[in-house]
Amino acid sequence: MTYAGAGVDIQAGNRAVEMMRDAVRSTRRPEVLADIGGFGGLFALGDKYKEPVLVSGTDGVGTKLKVAFAMDVHDTVGIDLVAMCVNDILTHGAEPLFFLDYLAVGKMEPEKAAVIVSGIAEGCRQAGCALIGGETAEMPGFYAPGEYDMAGFAVGVVEKSAIVDGRRIRPGDVLVGLASSGLHSNGYSLARRAILEVGDFEIDNYHHALGRTVGEELLVPTRIYVRPILSALRKFDIRGMVHVTGGGITENLPRVLPQGLAAFVERSAWPGLPVFELIRELGDVDEAEMRRTFNMGIGFILVVPADQAGELMDDMRAAGEQPYLIGRIDYGTRGVVYV
Repeated sequence: MTYAGAGVDIQAGNRAVEMMRDAVRSTRRPEVLADIGGFGGLFALGDKYKEPVLVSGTDGVGTKLKVAFAMDVHDTVGIDLVAMCVNDILTHGAEPLFFLDYLAVGKMEPEKAAVIVSGIAEGCRQAGCALIGGETAEMPGFYAPGEYDMAGFAVGVVEKSAIVDGRRIRPGDVLVGLASSGLHSNGYSLARRAILEVGDFEIDNYHHALGRTVGEELLVPTRIYVRPILSALRKFDIRGMVHVTGGGITENLPRVLPQGLAAFVERSAWPGLPVFELIRELGDVDEAEMRRTFNMGIGFILVVPADQAGELMDDMRAAGEQPYLIGRIDYGTRGVVYV
């Protein structure tokens, strides 16, 4: 018997690593001390910070991968993987430094693995972090043919005195929301059921309201907010930040609020996206359920003093983001009130 005969092809794994090498190198930062292939990734923090605090985050892509399988499109889910991690650590004011990925497959297909990692590298380039290492596991019999799973791990750094944690949020502060690109990477179990099962759409069906096929809409990558936010942190008094992921604004915004303060969100302050209306109609989904499942068009929220909101929004527009003034902070039970 051989390992290959049991379903694990070491040579295919080696080919996959070689095919990934250029994509990984394209994310390199000066602090990276080793090339791909070692037992660990080496990163020199340097003396830029007086009291550096490392901020870490991990996440996956979830059942959005099912759409990638059905579409046989694998170069965008890597962007989602990076986005879910770096946007999280960004909420504390951290600059993403490096990223590691875990890719598990039933059967190693070097070309497909290289395409997946090229998407991860693209996400890292957008976030300005180095893809410093990872793991590719071939697990025959564990995954259905053609399927895989992935997880990501991001590490960033922030000066201790500059940590953003919501403690300085005060009544009268306002909420600036940045538009999402679509579903991002949350709520796909409900979205797939509403559109593909109840709505009986095929993945390649064109929908006029979406302006593209259902599959293309469902695969739009998660927006990465790192560069404009890091720039804004140097100019404005940003007191709290929220990455709107699973649980929507309803569940995520209270995580940064001090006790005794509530967020009053004006739902009509930003336009809805067609994909959310499609899910609502096809699945007959209650509004409250929509709000606590999806981002509803806002992917990131900044809490700032009211007198800085206008200039911050101008700054975001100049950086290519679409900002909206979506609410305010006032006294109340910690949570979100839709008005």
